[in-house]
Amino acid sequence: MTYATPRASLGHVIDIEALRVQPDLAGEKVVLTQLDESHLDDSWASLQDQEVTRFTGTHATFTYEQIRKWNASRPGLTDRADWAILRAEDRAYVGDAALTNVDADNASASFRIALSTAAEFGRGYGTEATRLLLDYAFDVVGLHRVQLEVFDFNTRARRVYEKCGFVAEGVQREALRWDGAWHDVILMAVLASDRRG
Repeated sequence: MTYATPRASLGHVIDIEALRVQPDLAGEKVVLTQLDESHLDDSWASLQDQEVTRFTGTHATFTYEQIRKWNASRPGLTDRADWAILRAEDRAYVGDAALTNVDADNASASFRIALSTAAEFGRGYGTEATRLLLDYAFDVVGLHRVQLEVFDFNTRARRVYEKCGFVAEGVQREALRWDGAWHDVILMAVLASDRRG
């Protein structure tokens, strides 16, 4: 199903069906595949990693059953798309990534990514997964803008996002409290035109 925005007269249409039926996105290092219940144990394990929860700002605790229901509900959505990130060489789970808060009227979405453990950092998995997902967001779904939030202490992720075309647009001052300290949240975005330029 293709969704024509109110600005259809300007020729901008996004493909909602591309969110509902997610193909595998393959790169040299990773393959992105539909996140579903088959990734339950890996999703659960990543939420037990304190470094992962710190980088995602996750204060909430979840039960195994909550994560099972969440993963099972991911396929078939049209307002977001969630992928498991698998290492290409052996299809081992190394994280997840998602386009969320898809706004068809404004052809925009939010982006989030989390690698499953600190052992996966620095191997290029996050960079390649981000690029694959952005290519899909702009070239297939037809989005105009993708944005994200990153915490001030996550400088490694910020460098990856900049490498993938994201530009810092603003700061939410002291928006996260972690381990007794306040941290800024940096808003970053990339436009379809940025990637063509």
